[in-house]
Amino acid sequence: MKETKFNGFTQQGLNFLQQVRIENSKDWFEEHRPIYDQHILTPFRALVDELAQPMLKIDPLFETRPAIGKTLSRIHRDTRFSHDKSRYRSRMWLTFKRPSKEWTDAPVFFFEISPDMLRYGLGYYSASKGTMDRFRHLALRQSEEFAAARACCKAPFELVGDSYKRPLIKDQAPEIADWYNRKTFAVMATDNQVEQLFTPELATMLAKKLTKLAPLYQFLMKVEALKQVPLEDL
Repeated sequence: MKETKFNGFTQQGLNFLQQVRIENSKDWFEEHRPIYDQHILTPFRALVDELAQPMLKIDPLFETRPAIGKTLSRIHRDTRFSHDKSRYRSRMWLTFKRPSKEWTDAPVFFFEISPDMLRYGLGYYSASKGTMDRFRHLALRQSEEFAAARACCKAPFELVGDSYKRPLIKDQAPEIADWYNRKTFAVMATDNQVEQLFTPELATMLAKKLTKLAPLYQFLMKVEALKQVPLEDL
């Protein structure tokens, strides 16, 4: 299939996502599906194509197929186990990750849009305790590598994620404790200047910003390698 050049998103696409929040019915969605296909899905696929090469330089094993369920999120929500029975999401995102059934517990690069915001970064959707225990082990054992991983996470990125109420180690340096005490985390940039979405230069900006997080990704992949080792043997 011939790649489509990324020309940016449109205000019509953002308006569609805004309306999804209000309408959220199958009849309305099917009536407006051409807008979804042209102004949301098509530019997202083109963006994945443009980001694929710089992301493969970070990890040649990344999934880069511009398809829903591969690199693109579904707009349909799974409401079976949710109190929120809204049929459709009002946001859309792409990811670059290695193919895995346990992807929520592995490092993922992401970019997301909603009607009034864009955000991008690297982290876990929901890291397990075992993953975070291995992360903490490696942070202490390979302190220089961990320092290099932290150093790449400068503004506009910030560290987010729930933390334990009590520190796991007393009197730890604040810059280390901020990471060490997280239950899960992501390094994320959030921006309300949605005008950035309307330009082809968005792809170049994202490639540049996400590539800067490569040292953190390489550190987290060392954490992934430790999953082959039982925690009691570390």
